[in-house]
Amino acid sequence: MPIIAKAGRRLSPARTLVVGFLIIILAGTLLLCLPISSKSREFTPIFDCLFTATSATCVTGLVVFDTYTHWSLFGQIIIALLIQVGGLGFVTIITFFNVAAGKKLGYRTLKNAAGDLTESSFEGGRRIFVSIVKYSLIFELCGALLLSAVFIPKYGAYGAWMSLFMSITAFCNAGFDLMGMEGEFSSVTSCSGDPVVLITLALLIIVGGLGFIVWENFIRYKELKKFSLHTRAVLVMTGGLIAVGMLFYLIAEWRNPDTLGEMSFGEKLLNAFFSSVTSRTAGFNSIPVEEMSEFTQLGSILLMFIGAAPGSTGGGIKVTTLLVLIMTVVSYMKNKNDVEIFRHKIDKLTVYRTLVLSVLSMMAVAVCFVALYFSMPEGTSDKVGAVQCLFDAVSAFSTTGLSAGATALAGTAGKCLLIVTMFVGRIGPVSLIMSLVLNSAKRKNIVVPDGHILIG
Repeated sequence: MPIIAKAGRRLSPARTLVVGFLIIILAGTLLLCLPISSKSREFTPIFDCLFTATSATCVTGLVVFDTYTHWSLFGQIIIALLIQVGGLGFVTIITFFNVAAGKKLGYRTLKNAAGDLTESSFEGGRRIFVSIVKYSLIFELCGALLLSAVFIPKYGAYGAWMSLFMSITAFCNAGFDLMGMEGEFSSVTSCSGDPVVLITLALLIIVGGLGFIVWENFIRYKELKKFSLHTRAVLVMTGGLIAVGMLFYLIAEWRNPDTLGEMSFGEKLLNAFFSSVTSRTAGFNSIPVEEMSEFTQLGSILLMFIGAAPGSTGGGIKVTTLLVLIMTVVSYMKNKNDVEIFRHKIDKLTVYRTLVLSVLSMMAVAVCFVALYFSMPEGTSDKVGAVQCLFDAVSAFSTTGLSAGATALAGTAGKCLLIVTMFVGRIGPVSLIMSLVLNSAKRKNIVVPDGHILIG
């Protein structure tokens, strides 16, 4: 009987994401290299274009050139498109690539992407995709309209493009800006006293960082009559982290004359709130990061490492991961056999994934930090120390985009490492979880003897 060869294997979801992002980054790199992309109308070095394209696609915000002063309008449009695909596409690719391939969205695939979905979220795969695109564009357009009320009177017609660009980057938690006319690499420090700009950007960052799963639950609340466990967990953790972060910045920088010290009480509250929101994954800064005390920078590192919610445009280990870690400790201290969150038992596989994700994330940051620190050019130790290198390493991994100065001074080797770290930070955690779940389905139940080991 003749043997019929099986059809070629299709790429796994994790590999599909990796290959897709690599193609997007490569295309962006080539487009940014063109003379039309720079204001000088000269070719931009391909390595710098690769760094910029990776940062934009991975919605990070670390830059080697000021976006306004170096890139032409065409180059800025390319960067905005990369950010849109990297932020919005990151969510939609996860939920839609099976539909695009002619398949129905599977429960396992969606659960891998979002971490916790209700059954109602799986109805009508194409409707999910359309909803993500529709509501994302609505949020971005609303943000652009609010920002244009400030930028158009101040910068004229170009202010309209600034408003749209920064609305996209804020919603996608990217941190790129066009405020270079106020000073290169100044981010939004020139708007530190403007509540319209800072509050609009902060709201866009928060909404983008909540994730589609939470939006869907709000949209369908009248139908479902309740919030899912995932939505409640994200809202509680997001609100708590914003409040704690705001209080931290107020206390840590209250007397610093280079940051909050010279501001009025209202401006201190506004900038502390904005810093708390943006430091968890967005990358804008209304007060100079390099002027913060090292104590504040260390606190910012923790906020960046935590990041936003699963299935969102933000990075980090995610707020739900932190919640599971905290409740694992609480459950153990209470001598409980299971981890409970809001009176719901969390399955052990989720707890294992949480621990694996956290440990691997810390290992990735540690490798980047050590390599970045020892690859810094000679003569920079007086400007950038260990804390600043750790700050930029965590910023790259968590796709935040804030910089304490290490990125600007890093040599080629250091920037290569940051490129890899940004890519791993954006793809790695999701890819890892999906791979673990897929592999676990193929493993056989093998009985092994019990073992005992001392800990603590």
